Amino acid sequence: MDERLIKRLIATIKCGTCGQNYREDQVEIVEHDHDVWFLNVFCSCCQVKSLVAAVIKREKESDAVNDLTGAEVARFQHIDVVDSDDMLDMREFLKGFNGDFSGLFQKNKS
Repeated sequence: MDERLIKRLIATIKCGTCGQNYREDQVEIVEHDHDVWFLNVFCSCCQVKSLVAAVIKREKESDAVNDLTGAEVARFQHIDVVDSDDMLDMREFLKGFNGDFSGLFQKNKS
């Protein structure tokens, strides 16, 4: 697991003495073995230094959850992904869009 990610995760923890959040630059990785990490943390607010032992496991990837039927999944499985040009086109469209979806869909039917 990436050490920068571990520091960022530990920086979400509050100091046990004063309740102030640690900063990433206040976290020092001492040692790790598989999922067990030992870290020194320093609180610049109350000047307390602590040793933290943490078990940090990476979650297994889960299957995507959606409400599509099998036929819908098959239908959309091979379409192109949305790219940055698509996003820019949508941004331009939304700049001038007045929020009238009924009118928009009626125009597309004709």
